[in-house]
Amino acid sequence: MAAIALMLACGSCSKKTTEVVSSAAYTNFETTCMGVEHDGSQTLRAWGKGNNKADAVEQAKKNAVNDVLFKGIKGTGPCNSTPLVPEVNARQRYSRYFNPFFKDGGEYSKFVKQEKSHETSEIKARGTSVENWGVIVTVDREALRQQLEKDGILAPGTSH
Repeated sequence: MAAIALMLACGSCSKKTTEVVSSAAYTNFETTCMGVEHDGSQTLRAWGKGNNKADAVEQAKKNAVNDVLFKGIKGTGPCNSTPLVPEVNARQRYSRYFNPFFKDGGEYSKFVKQEKSHETSEIKARGTSVENWGVIVTVDREALRQQLEKDGILAPGTSH
């Protein structure tokens, strides 16, 4: 809770990386909506943990795509709270598709990009053995839906 308060207090800081209390490195934060672009893509604050910044940022990107696909983006904001694949246990059911999709450098990376233009676009918490990074990413929800239709995961014309 203190980490969230510290992040909010630093919302107007001018540097692009905000460092928060080290105990936040072990906290699981939800992906949150920051906005929807005119093309339907969603701008999100996503979180990832890793041994270093690169691993944590990559995990945050995977988490953002995973949340758009299977959880929807909860909370306030204009983001779509309905997951693209609303089927229960879809990740497990289609594991032959999604395991390679989410591997390092996998297909998921075509649908997400990190935004670096925002002030405080990165939030960092470093513990003794892990770093937790919150980054702003954009997920191309429409292109992702089209790819899933093309690959037979979603029925054509699915509107989520």
